[in-house]
Amino acid sequence: QVQLVESGGGSVQAGGSLRLSCTVSGYTDANYCMGWFRQDPGEAREGVASIDKDGRVTYGDAMEGRFTISKDNAKNALYLQMNNLKPEDTGMYYCGAELGCTSCSGGYCYPTFGYWGQGTQVTVSS
Repeated sequence: QVQLVESGGGSVQAGGSLRLSCTVSGYTDANYCMGWFRQDPGEAREGVASIDKDGRVTYGDAMEGRFTISKDNAKNALYLQMNNLKPEDTGMYYCGAELGCTSCSGGYCYPTFGYWGQGTQVTVSS
């Protein structure tokens, strides 16, 4: 059973930083794609950042230059460093994983992230 657990969300003022973490358990295969997406109730997923099995990263347009995704295979962990946060970054952030992804772009991997965690809330005030 694959499990992902996010942490690190919180409330910050605009211009501040947060670092999200995601720990993965249930499999040790490094040939998977991982990423972060944002989703609010009733809304579609929005790609934030992705990293494929070869280490290639992509970002959503609004996140490029401010967010950095990284992965530690030895720790089965995924991170998202979020700098220069803006009020529009507010939302629920989820860690996602997919063993059979075909491609990643715009901060998301396709066909989709089949596994995700419970989410961590990020709130940015102006």
